[in-house]
Amino acid sequence: QVQLVETGGGLVQAGGSLRLSCVASRSIFSFNTMGWGRPAPGKQRELVAAITTGGSTNYTDSVKGRFTMSRDNALNTVYLQMNSLKPEDTAVYYCNAASKIGRWWGQGTQVTVSS
Repeated sequence: QVQLVETGGGLVQAGGSLRLSCVASRSIFSFNTMGWGRPAPGKQRELVAAITTGGSTNYTDSVKGRFTMSRDNALNTVYLQMNSLKPEDTAVYYCNAASKIGRWWGQGTQVTVSS
C-alpha cells in the first residue's frame, strides 16, 4: 500500500504563491511518474503537473509558466511551487504516483485563491 501525504495548502490572495509538498511512504524511485491533480469539469481529476523519475516535467497549459514541480529523492518528496495564483486555481490539489502496477492518490490539500 502506498501512502501520499500532502501539505502546504492554504488561503492566498490572487498573485500570491504557495508551495505544496507530498511525502510518499516509500521510495519515489519506485514510481514512473508523480504528479499533482485537481478536479476539472467533466473529469474526476486532471493532472496539472507531472515529473518523471529522470526529472522531466510536464504541465497543463493553464499553469505553464506559473507552476513548477520538483522532487527530492532523498526525502521521498515532490513539490509544486505555485506562483502568480489566480482565483480559478482554487481547488483541492491531490498528489499522484503511478507505476506499472498501479496509481495512487493522496487525500488532498485545499488551495483557495481570493480575488
